[in-house]
Amino acid sequence: MTNVDMWFDPKCPWAWIASRWLLEVEQVRDVHVRFHVLSLAVLNEGREVEAWYREWLDAAWGPVRIAKAVEQEYGPAEVRAVYTALGNRIHLDRQPLGRDLYTAALAEAGLPEELADAADSTGLDDALLDGNRAGLGPVGEDLGTPAIHVTLPDGEVNAFFGPVVSPVPRGEAAGKLWDGVLLVSGTPGFFELKRARARPVIG
Repeated sequence: MTNVDMWFDPKCPWAWIASRWLLEVEQVRDVHVRFHVLSLAVLNEGREVEAWYREWLDAAWGPVRIAKAVEQEYGPAEVRAVYTALGNRIHLDRQPLGRDLYTAALAEAGLPEELADAADSTGLDDALLDGNRAGLGPVGEDLGTPAIHVTLPDGEVNAFFGPVVSPVPRGEAAGKLWDGVLLVSGTPGFFELKRARARPVIG
């Protein structure tokens, strides 16, 4: 069994697609995925960014704080459940962010709706920073989500950003992409393989 840890921001569409890809990979490869919270709002605090992205980041605080509250109080299995519930509403249903979305997602995940209070609280922001450091330390702090750490059978950890892919690969196509990602990311000295994004984000 290969353990895979992925750090996500609930509002990031690329992280959402990568997370659904990893769930597909679980079905066709001997891997187990654990999800952890990473905040793009925390990552970009104090940075100069375009106005549209600053607006996007300001809206990202609520979902990521709720996911962090779940992570701290309940653990990885519940993080997976609440991420799916939040992500379906944010990325597939395009519902507006707000308490109604948060409480519905928490209820679907079988979690107390009171956790929605975390959306407007700064009490977990230090923990969000710690999560960012854990996820990005081995990858590069100038990057973001998705950040993935793969613990190989020999104990070595292979950490990388990405993949950035759309739409979600399914079935054996997901497995083949996994095989390729492991191959290139496991090559010493390999840093980047990239092309222009010519397709829309399709989750």
